[in-house]
Amino acid sequence: MVREFKLPDVGEGVAEGELLEWHVEPGDPVTEDQVVADVETDKAVVDVPSPVNGTVRELLAEPGEVVPVGTVIITFDVEGEASSDASDSRAAEPRDGEEATESEQDATADTETEAVSDESATVGESEQAVADESDDAGQAAESSVNGQGGRVFAAPSARRLARELGVDIAAVAGSGPGGRVTEADVRAAAEDEGEEADGTQLKSAITRIGDHGSAGDGEPDASTSTDSGLKSAVSRIDDGDSGESAGAAGGTAGAAQSIEAAGRDRTLAAPATRKVAEKLDVNIDDVPTDEMRDGEPYVDEAAVREYAEVQKQAQAADAEALATAEDAGEAGPPTTTVESGAGPDAVEASEGERREPYRGVRKTIGQAMERSKFTAPHVSHFDKVDATALVEAREKLKPRAEERGVKLTYMPFVMKAVAAALDEHPVLNTQLDEENEEVVFKSDRNVGVAAATDAGLMVPVVKDVDSKGLLQLASEANELVSKARERSIAREEMQGGTFTITNFGAVGGEYATPIINYPETAILGLGAIEERPMAIDGEVVARDVLTLSLSIDHRVIDGADAARFVNTLKEYLEDPTLLLLE
Repeated sequence: MVREFKLPDVGEGVAEGELLEWHVEPGDPVTEDQVVADVETDKAVVDVPSPVNGTVRELLAEPGEVVPVGTVIITFDVEGEASSDASDSRAAEPRDGEEATESEQDATADTETEAVSDESATVGESEQAVADESDDAGQAAESSVNGQGGRVFAAPSARRLARELGVDIAAVAGSGPGGRVTEADVRAAAEDEGEEADGTQLKSAITRIGDHGSAGDGEPDASTSTDSGLKSAVSRIDDGDSGESAGAAGGTAGAAQSIEAAGRDRTLAAPATRKVAEKLDVNIDDVPTDEMRDGEPYVDEAAVREYAEVQKQAQAADAEALATAEDAGEAGPPTTTVESGAGPDAVEASEGERREPYRGVRKTIGQAMERSKFTAPHVSHFDKVDATALVEAREKLKPRAEERGVKLTYMPFVMKAVAAALDEHPVLNTQLDEENEEVVFKSDRNVGVAAATDAGLMVPVVKDVDSKGLLQLASEANELVSKARERSIAREEMQGGTFTITNFGAVGGEYATPIINYPETAILGLGAIEERPMAIDGEVVARDVLTLSLSIDHRVIDGADAARFVNTLKEYLEDPTLLLLE
């Protein structure tokens, strides 16, 4: 039996991942939880495990390809089950231009069925078929084949809701990734059943009609336009804003020297056709067609490819015409072309220069910085600390720490001092809830430690700093920073911070204006500890000096609050023995 594996959702805000490397090839045997690929999301690099014991059948993504969450990336032949070819695994799926026959539907209903749960799926967890999530096996089997003869994929919560509302989940076509049935689909189906008296009903797995239109008039009914949407293996969906899409640039050539964008509101097409359209960046509602299915326009893969080729030729012609006009000294408006990718904000690369993709972790970091800088009004406060006693304390404790296998840096001392200062100045341990217009004073002392990596600045979070000793803080911080630089850190290990420290002094810096790790309201920058002249009791002497740069969100924290916090922090750093009282 063929088992498909989709790129799972690794957490809120993660919509896609870049496939970095395959560790298997077609024909390789695999065991459950064996790592088959490395994927970089916009949070971190994660391992993709095999969900089954079996044999790799097909790899459906190439290294370097950015894959949306929910996309099938690999298929397996499951051990202990008969290997099936495409016709076996999709016996009831209609071919392009054909609807599933009644006999095919009956045959598929007798096959072994399964449902794949998608609730809070994470990379690192096995994605496995859930055939018995319903109250009993019979109920699961009854609802595992949809009305078109294909398998039903639904979350356990959606199946429970279907049972509560009395909805046959086999008759519900899903709007989720890969046709997965969601709770919204179940509720919509329940509402549709309640409207049968008004003439709105599910006519088939392909189309839904009401009293405002018939199978031949091609007009969508009012209930269809406002419903949350029934979608199926051959579905009708609203792809949105079709009038503003790629079709506007396309219709200049074709079979009859001209193909214009159709600009429809809805179009029937097979999932494979929609996938091709998405890959070719074609709005399927703009593809011209004369073929109709149940009163709706129907587009096949050939029509999509033809339209995409026409668009490409037209855009190339436009680019050539623009180049000709520029050579002739004629000014024209800036134009974006598929070939060059140039646009108003594009940067041209000269010979010898190189380009790297701006995506993944690097892009996420950039977006977070942009949001913070343009959301929170930053104010920076600078000061310096006589760190002579701190240096002496660290040198005294360093050999003891090494005996216990821990590398002791200055960072644990600073973290403990920050936690103690936050206790006295809690306004710097806050977050601004803009939606509810409230300042949230955080009870935890979770300190993020910014770490420079090949992908950019990452911020592992050490939890409950106020309750841990120096050696434990040193061990945890060192481990988290190492994992961040190796790109093996878990997403949750970079969440939950309430205050951040960045050590730019490690590369020789003195002062800086660090950007707040939003939605926190403050960040502390550490300069290098260097020997500098200081006046002590009327005499100029050499002292170890640490420079501090504190950035605050001025919407929440006043400059006086920042100064008082730094003064308290200086007391702890100038006399580390005070930390023994904390």
